[in-house]
Amino acid sequence: MSDKADMAVAVVGAGLIGQAWAIVFARGGCNVRLWDGDAAALDRAKQMVDELAAKLQDNGLLDDAATVAARIVPVDDLETALAGVAYVQENLPERVELKQEIFARMDALAPSGAILASSTSSIPASSFTEHLPGRERCLVAHPVNPPYLVPVVELCGAPWTDGQAVSRARTLMQQVGQKPVTVNRELEGFVLNRLQGALLREAFRLVEQGYVSVEDLDVTVKDGLGLRWSFMGPFETIDLNAPAGIADYCSRYGPMYESIAREQTDTGAWSREVVAQLESQRRQLLDKDQLLGRRIWRDGRLMALMRHKKEQDALD
Repeated sequence: MSDKADMAVAVVGAGLIGQAWAIVFARGGCNVRLWDGDAAALDRAKQMVDELAAKLQDNGLLDDAATVAARIVPVDDLETALAGVAYVQENLPERVELKQEIFARMDALAPSGAILASSTSSIPASSFTEHLPGRERCLVAHPVNPPYLVPVVELCGAPWTDGQAVSRARTLMQQVGQKPVTVNRELEGFVLNRLQGALLREAFRLVEQGYVSVEDLDVTVKDGLGLRWSFMGPFETIDLNAPAGIADYCSRYGPMYESIAREQTDTGAWSREVVAQLESQRRQLLDKDQLLGRRIWRDGRLMALMRHKKEQDALD
């Protein structure tokens, strides 16, 4: 990748994820062209990214919100948005036919050296790139929402994706402050959603079978596992939780986890009854009309955590 200060990046789709990606790239020094097929959505998106940049500055996560916002330019037509860009981040709805259509258009319009990436959280790149002339430059760059606060992005190519395309995308993500993870081959849900799904399945089971309440389950994660997981992963966690490291941990606790795993083999759908139980307990804790306010609170806490982690990383 070239110097990010001179790099033109296109963000295709100006919904919440597109807006967040525009902030990520502009904050990282790129010149961002933001496009959406809906002109009204494009107007709303520009207003939102201006407000997001200001909020990040208020929380000490940007030095100059006006400069960052100025790097994001709404563009009315896709051809202009893609002209001369080095990288494209697509953010259309999770429908394979939409991905196929937009990637065909982008492959025809974008420079031959530009990387074409999708924010999809579930659709493998092979499902919408197989018949493209430039399929070797296409991949998934799956963010965590919102990517300007949660920096992990999963990079996963199709079987025909050029390794250099993944490498160049990884370099760009590092340059703009994200934390790229390379997924070596396609799998449903990629890595993050599979880990989240495993935890959710056990959480549902424990509540459904009456072992714990919804509130106490959340406390167990946010005030237990989550405190360590905010700065180290599960392998480092167990490496530090036994006197002689990870092999010692596996020797000590492996039989316990093996026994537990025998009870965790159910693959049935979440039942309506348990979903209703979860909904009831959550609504007792938080009314539906308070969800938006709580999401805003969440983002504020994420900003504070991000600021703390940046400060600690600098000290480390």
